[in-house]
Amino acid sequence: MTGQIVFDPLLPWPAIWAFAALAALVAGFALWRGLSGWWLRALAAACLITGIAQPSLQTEERRPLSDIVILVVDDSASQNVSDRADQTADAVARVEAEVAALPDTELRKVIVGDGPDDAGTLALGALSQALAEEPRARVAGAILVSDGQVHDLDVGTDLPAPLNVLLTGREADWDRRLMVKTAPVFGIIGEPLELVLRIEEQGAVPESLAGHQTLLTIAIDGGEPETYPVPVGQDLKLPLTLDHGGQNVVQITLETQEGELTDRNNMAVVQINGVRDRLRVLLVSGEPYAGERTWRNLLKSDSAVDLVHFTILRPPEKQDGVPVSELSLIAFPTRELFIEKITEFDLIIFDRYRLRGILPASYLDNIRQYVEDGGAVLVSAGPDFASVESLYHSGLGDILPARPTARILEQGFQPHVSDLGQRHPVTEGLETFAPEGGTAGAIGAPEWGRWLRLVELADPEGHTIMEGPDERPLLVLNRVGEGRIALLASDHAWLWSRGFEGGGPQLELLRRLAHWMMKEPDLEEEALLAEAKGQTLTITRRTLTEGAREVTVTAPDGTEEVVQLTEAAPGRYRAEYQAPEIGLYRMTDGELDRVMALGPAAPREFEEAIASEEKLSPVVTPTNGGFQRLEDGAPDIRKVRAGRPAIGRGWIGITPREAYQTLDIRIAPLLPAWAFLLIAAALTITAWLREGRR
Repeated sequence: MTGQIVFDPLLPWPAIWAFAALAALVAGFALWRGLSGWWLRALAAACLITGIAQPSLQTEERRPLSDIVILVVDDSASQNVSDRADQTADAVARVEAEVAALPDTELRKVIVGDGPDDAGTLALGALSQALAEEPRARVAGAILVSDGQVHDLDVGTDLPAPLNVLLTGREADWDRRLMVKTAPVFGIIGEPLELVLRIEEQGAVPESLAGHQTLLTIAIDGGEPETYPVPVGQDLKLPLTLDHGGQNVVQITLETQEGELTDRNNMAVVQINGVRDRLRVLLVSGEPYAGERTWRNLLKSDSAVDLVHFTILRPPEKQDGVPVSELSLIAFPTRELFIEKITEFDLIIFDRYRLRGILPASYLDNIRQYVEDGGAVLVSAGPDFASVESLYHSGLGDILPARPTARILEQGFQPHVSDLGQRHPVTEGLETFAPEGGTAGAIGAPEWGRWLRLVELADPEGHTIMEGPDERPLLVLNRVGEGRIALLASDHAWLWSRGFEGGGPQLELLRRLAHWMMKEPDLEEEALLAEAKGQTLTITRRTLTEGAREVTVTAPDGTEEVVQLTEAAPGRYRAEYQAPEIGLYRMTDGELDRVMALGPAAPREFEEAIASEEKLSPVVTPTNGGFQRLEDGAPDIRKVRAGRPAIGRGWIGITPREAYQTLDIRIAPLLPAWAFLLIAAALTITAWLREGRR
């Protein structure tokens, strides 16, 4: 029960103060005149003024409230290195016991993990939210158990009580980290690009290691790693040359030294999208015909393709007496194209070409070597492929994926995708491109227009992905050495582009075929793919074989998990994997490997892993709090007065708030108004009598 005097004035306070000033002047004048009752007159005026102010006695019935201590526990990834997790657990247990032993004190515990999207440790945001949920008048202090590496320092807490930090880690900790300072997002295939790296040392690095060289290992797309000695504390320029299109995953690993705090920041993954500057294609047409423009239009429609096209308009055996100077605008630069600059082409297409002596045998042998060394040749066969002038009877015949039987089928047939072609990326899903108004084939077959000629092939090698009548090979693909070769056993693909009987997916088929030959990663038959969306990894295994598939996923912390894939489409096995944390994931099915970075390989938590007071000092110092290292033991908790330092050797302090809840309020006037008036009248009469000596 507490009491205090309150006022409920009848007049505004300015009027009351004006009346008081007037009364003081009157009393002063009376004193100056020597009137003996001046002080009685002053008391009478004071009594009247007090009556106008109406003083009352207010009594309150209060219930004391307990103090609140907020404990914020940093449970981010950096708190799990070394023995920090044990230090944290011991400190939390000690704080809980100490607060429980304090009278009228409660504990509120908040656990903070890794922030979303690699935002780091958002401990001050969690503290601010906890403060918003509690009455500020009851908060006696806040305690943060952390390594000091907090990443939301811009969040204002406006603490009404001391903040103390119990610092995990050890003063002897040291670490090295790998930084990627600059890395391109795109790179041109075959042209050098540059990454800028830096290796930094942090903490109490041993003298035997400080500033000394270390080893850096680099691997691209999970391939054979290469190791180099590199200096510490300097910018390192790493030259790279991409050898394929699509995503190139560059994995850079720093050697881990004994005694190093963590190796989670010793790795970086850079994903660079490989693009071709220009695709150079050489198209050699053996003679003019209706389908020649189909190839030209296809290749010229792609702005990234540089097309060199030659058509043999007049065969050498033709004798018509036309002067040589009038045969063509330029000579056919056979030596330049097929000897000197052949390696500059990404793809060579022979369209209805036949042996006429224009290309010597040695040139065709050179083309075969070009394929074996990594080039690509596509043969679109016409009737001459079944004759003695067939390319099969040249040096190219050794690498062609099938041989002609010398038989030509001049009949209408509907091309269809083979069973193997349903799984091959060049022809998978090709049925969905069936045009409207096409001629319906067999049940389940696409409504494609017919072709009218097929060169019969025998002994196909590689993959027959399209077939003609009676399952005869129509499109055969094969790999030769480092290169690729394809054989299309008909020159009537152009009928689809002209809309014959509704046409067909000629543009899509030839586009895929050309890009497969130029080794586009999206069209590889055997591939292990991964796509990240949030914390979900979609793993896809593309293959031409059948059977159950499983992939072993290795998480950033080294744990392994076997993921079973299910067949989502012919040749495609898929599964979704919920990644437990951000970092570098490795996937393998025993045949293919894949590296995928979910967020950065070295999260923000490990950019600075050494425990430090530096970041939090501007927040802690104004509250009269401080830092205590847990390697010296968990501190006691004491109560200190507001404004006093709340930390000392082996102890931290909280400030009692003495908050309360008001249960009842009673207000009673000191005297009724008439009593003040009566007293003022009595004093006035007494002053008059005294001054009249009666």
